[in-house]
Amino acid sequence: MTRFVLDDQYTSSKCSKFPVKWSAPEVIKYCKFSSKSDVWSFGVLMWEIYNEGRIPYENRSNLEVVESLNAGLRLLKPRLAPDSVHMLMEWCWKEKPEDRPSFALLLHELASLSDL
Repeated sequence: MTRFVLDDQYTSSKCSKFPVKWSAPEVIKYCKFSSKSDVWSFGVLMWEIYNEGRIPYENRSNLEVVESLNAGLRLLKPRLAPDSVHMLMEWCWKEKPEDRPSFALLLHELASLSDL
């Protein structure tokens, strides 16, 4: 996840290894990490939870995952996920980081879902 920095963004100069299947497009393309790239990863974590711990894109190589993401494809709705939770996942996976929710907004939305 992102490192503590004064700015909300961190660009790795070395672009060291990172988990492609959990990474946002801007991490894959530019090694640009932020709280919004963490939100993307959180969306993948939610997908894992509602898939009973399955690995995302389990039958695809990293290259295939990158090609799928570049084509606008996202993980499919988990069978166990309510539509409202899947909508949150999709929000986390918006192409542009600025279109993704903040963690504060995600917390608010998740709390409102738990009140149902």
